[in-house]
Amino acid sequence: MTKKTTPRTPRRLVAGLAVGALAFTACGSDSNDAEEPAPVEEDASADEEEAMEEEAMEEESAGTIVDVAVGAGTFDTLVAAVTAADLAETLSSEGPFTVFAPTDDAFAALPDGLVDALLLPENKDALVAILTYHVLGAEVPSSDVAPGAVATVQGEEITIAADGDTLTVNDATIVAVDVEADNGVIHVIDSVLVPPSIDPSVLLG
Repeated sequence: MTKKTTPRTPRRLVAGLAVGALAFTACGSDSNDAEEPAPVEEDASADEEEAMEEEAMEEESAGTIVDVAVGAGTFDTLVAAVTAADLAETLSSEGPFTVFAPTDDAFAALPDGLVDALLLPENKDALVAILTYHVLGAEVPSSDVAPGAVATVQGEEITIAADGDTLTVNDATIVAVDVEADNGVIHVIDSVLVPPSIDPSVLLG
């Protein structure tokens, strides 16, 4: 999400010109004219305060779901897959989304060769299906997660279950919740979800 930043240079330039003009006038005017720079100082102060507020807003921004995944350092395979599937722009859009994000270890646990096969151009449709099977078209924090079947962006349903304090999605365990992004939330899972319509063995040939 791009923050709109108000240019400050023109305003300060105007303030500087005003100060210079007042100083020049003061040489041939009375003492009342010399008191006029005060409003210029107020303008400069307001400008600095506005800049500080903008910087604070930028610091508070978590970034998009893709930004957060890239910055985490534990979703490198997921980010590579999202890029190969041309989904980075979608997951960087306004959303909101909920992503059940498999870690690098989760992808490493897939059958040998499956990740490489999924990244091949000819298997892009299967890759898109698998990735969007991890995405909900709404922001669902952990406090709103309830057991039951939930439709994914891919179209098929995942099943959420609770066992005490442990939440699962299909056969995956949610190991971390509520990783905030500007356009949604990430819940981290320990295995990759595969929709029923996808047969991994076919991809392995």
